[in-house]
Order: sequence, then structure tokens, then C-alpha cells
Amino acid sequence: MTTDADDDFYKRADAHIHIANEQIEKVGRGKVSASMMYATARFNSWISACKAKSGDDLVEGKEKIIEYFVEQYREMLTENLDEYAKNFDKYMSR
Repeated sequence: MTTDADDDFYKRADAHIHIANEQIEKVGRGKVSASMMYATARFNSWISACKAKSGDDLVEGKEKIIEYFVEQYREMLTENLDEYAKNFDKYMSR
């Protein structure tokens, strides 16, 4: 996935993570994770709607849209879980 990333890809991702880390101090990891996933779903729905010609067009492409975003998330999650497993002691030392 990240082979298509532009020069600021990780900077933008880190900015979102920074905000999430600030929120964790107030409400906890689970709630922040849920909010972040909702925001991502809402934003990606908007992105998809921007490409559609009508509501019917959006409904018609819904399954392909879902398939695309789920596959992208699966690849990113797999990549990051593998990295955390490989560097567990380094990343999780407290």
C-alpha cells in the first residue's frame, strides 16, 4: 500500500495519531479508536460520494467501495501488526 504514498503521507498519518494520543489521556484507547474508525469511515464515504454522479450511483458502487477500503485497511493493519510484533520490546517498553 505505502508504495503509492506521497512525500507527506506519514506526516499526515502522524498528525492524526498525535491527536488520538492526546485524546487517549482523557477517555481511553477504546473510545478514541472507535471515534477514529468512525471518522475514517465518514471521510471515506464523503470521498466516495464526491466521485459519484448521484445517490443511486453511490448505492450501485457501494460493494466495490467497501471492498476497496476494507482491503486497504487489511493491508495496512497487517503491515503494522507485523511491525509491532517484530519490534514489540522496543515499541512497548514502559
